[in-house]
Amino acid sequence: MKLNEIQDLIKFVSKSGVSEVEIETKEIKIIIKTSKTAPPTVMQQQLISAPIQLAPTSVPVVSDTKTPTNALENDESKYLIIKSPMIGTFYRSAGPDKPQFVAIGDEITAGKTVCIIEAMKLFNEIESDIKGKIIKVLVNDATPVEYDQPLFLVDPS
Repeated sequence: MKLNEIQDLIKFVSKSGVSEVEIETKEIKIIIKTSKTAPPTVMQQQLISAPIQLAPTSVPVVSDTKTPTNALENDESKYLIIKSPMIGTFYRSAGPDKPQFVAIGDEITAGKTVCIIEAMKLFNEIESDIKGKIIKVLVNDATPVEYDQPLFLVDPS
């Protein structure tokens, strides 16, 4: 492989959003890893409805109040969970200087944007499928989330 071909490959990988590429031939082995600290850019925006399910009793709930954990676990079965529909990075607002989409105590309706999940430089607005009141935010801002990971506890009453 020639130097200019390697440089072209590096440029292609950095533009593609892939975090790692490994190429191996009989003569050479190349591993290209891109930096995850590069500032995100908005290239496309998609609207995605988040799946909801009843909260399983094994989901830990941390409260800001002095409520005993046992009492909180007994009550959590009445809450619904908004889960992540994809793998990515969770953001509570559209930007550092923008207000949060929702906060604890906010009333939400179906179709209301509750957060953004960034995946491969695409910022996807996550909308609620339910009506209720945000009880707990289960993920810290700007942290990675997995598919089907609980994001919010919602009181539907």
